[in-house]
This record gives sequence, C-alpha cells and structure tokens, in this order.
Amino acid sequence: MGGKHGKYAYVLRNDGWYVKVRVLKSRNETDPSRYVVIGPKRRDAPATYPVLREDEVPEEVRKQLYIV
Repeated sequence: MGGKHGKYAYVLRNDGWYVKVRVLKSRNETDPSRYVVIGPKRRDAPATYPVLREDEVPEEVRKQLYIV
C-alpha cells in the first residue's frame, strides 16, 4: 500500500531521518497548518510516497519534526 492522492508525504530531516506528515491541499503552500506531523521517524521512506526536504516546509513545522 502506498501514498494515495498526495495526502501523505515524508520529510527528510537534516539528521537523515524521515518523518511522515499529512499534507492538506486546501491550504496555502506557506501556511504552517498545511502540514500536520503524524508519524514516527524512520530511517527510510517508502518508494511510493513523495519526499520533501526540511528546507521546503515552514519554520513552525521544522520544530515539530524534531519533537517526534
């Protein structure tokens, strides 16, 4: 089972871990509430999910990536 319709993505943190986030398409790209951090950190991301870099998400979301 893979990522469907772009609802979920993985964000690559600077320390090499991936964190799963929910992407809300109805929100603006720069709006921090567009990304909801939901998953535990992983060493690798599934091949069927899109991967975002930490620099591509807003600053508020970056802080949440390291809480997980």
